[in-house]
Amino acid sequence: MARPTNADLMKRIEDLEAENAALRLHEAGGPEVVLEPVPLPPLKKKRGWGWTLLATVLILIGAILAPVAVVASWAKVQLTDTNTFVATYGPLAKDPAVQAYITDQVVDIINQQVNVEQLTSDVIDGITSLGTGPAATRALEALKGPAAQGIQGLIHTAVNNFVTSNAFADVWTAALKLSHAQLVATMQNDPKAAIAIGSDGSIGIQLKPIIEQVKSTLVSQGITFASQIPTIDRTITVAQSDAIPTVQLAYNVALVAGAWLPWVAIAFLAAGVLVARRRSVALIWAAIALALSMIIVAAGFAIGRVIFIASASPALLPSGVARTLFNTVVAMMQETTVAVLVLAIVVAVVSWFAGPFEVPRKLRGFYASGATRLRTVAEEHGITTGRVGEWLYTQRVLLRVIVAVIASAIVLFVRPITPALTIWTLVIAVLVIAILELVERPVATVPKAADEDTPVVTTG
Repeated sequence: MARPTNADLMKRIEDLEAENAALRLHEAGGPEVVLEPVPLPPLKKKRGWGWTLLATVLILIGAILAPVAVVASWAKVQLTDTNTFVATYGPLAKDPAVQAYITDQVVDIINQQVNVEQLTSDVIDGITSLGTGPAATRALEALKGPAAQGIQGLIHTAVNNFVTSNAFADVWTAALKLSHAQLVATMQNDPKAAIAIGSDGSIGIQLKPIIEQVKSTLVSQGITFASQIPTIDRTITVAQSDAIPTVQLAYNVALVAGAWLPWVAIAFLAAGVLVARRRSVALIWAAIALALSMIIVAAGFAIGRVIFIASASPALLPSGVARTLFNTVVAMMQETTVAVLVLAIVVAVVSWFAGPFEVPRKLRGFYASGATRLRTVAEEHGITTGRVGEWLYTQRVLLRVIVAVIASAIVLFVRPITPALTIWTLVIAVLVIAILELVERPVATVPKAADEDTPVVTTG
């Protein structure tokens, strides 16, 4: 037979207190009070162990889906929105490692298109052909190498000055927008995509806007041969892996699942709690399972960073740039992971504190008695919430549900989710509930007498 609930026991205690009060009044010589016994509600049949097994399976499925939901949600928010993409990767333009990498790549491409040594040699040969003396000719011939190096150094300086300037951020943004549009088209198998994933699994960033700006800068500084640089539609390879086709498939799957998979994970966790024999205990374990899955995800990011940097070819992508790119890509997912981890830990603690366990029950009683004493002292000094406090007391369950729903809605719907948002939302919710406990004014209960001649007995 199942154990009676706390509500059943409290109702029985109130009935016994009313009966005792009536007996004391009768013994004192007053008229007899008729009290009809109030039977306890029928006890519900206790659920079997099968429900516990079902709850465990549902919670495990929800915890396993949670990491996939984090990635899917990131893919939908990050990869489909160009503005969000640019806001995330735009700061890379200020990273020294990325600036050095871009500078070297642009200079290499310019040198491939313009033979500086040949141009310098042709200019000096033209001068000597005008009839310079032997000494002057030898001196000019000796200047061919230094002159070519000087021009190459000037090109490198011009490129570096531009890449490290504030103007580069605008060009970088234009390149990101173009690359993102092409990346999305490629990942979604758009036949009009300007960039296709190569057979070697390579993918890159457009350099055309950067080269055009550098070309204009060099010409304005008097290096007129820079005008000979043709329009170059090239990309910097930022990743190369045989797994890129698999990534393409995963991208499309994540894109479709991103909208609903987080809700599916939450639904499994909630269902596991609802079908459990002891829901308070199940809620704690569901929160713990979610926290453990987020810890595994965080560890996966750390391991993935090491593998990505180690697998990147130094000739293709310097380790410093590889580290920066990986950190930028996973930054939003890491924030979401930490935020969900904090939320899971807080839910576990709150569930334990609100559960039918001895220690939290004593703690709740301690706080409730303290609030009662404070309220009593305030009323003795004429400070009372009156009818408002009585209304708040009668609606206490509804008000706490409203606070919980609002806090949950903020955590679930506000994006981007961050640890700070999660913590402050929960802290404010706890403070609101604590304030409600203080301002609520319990109402005394008055049982009905047997008839008009029967005295009224007030209890509670």
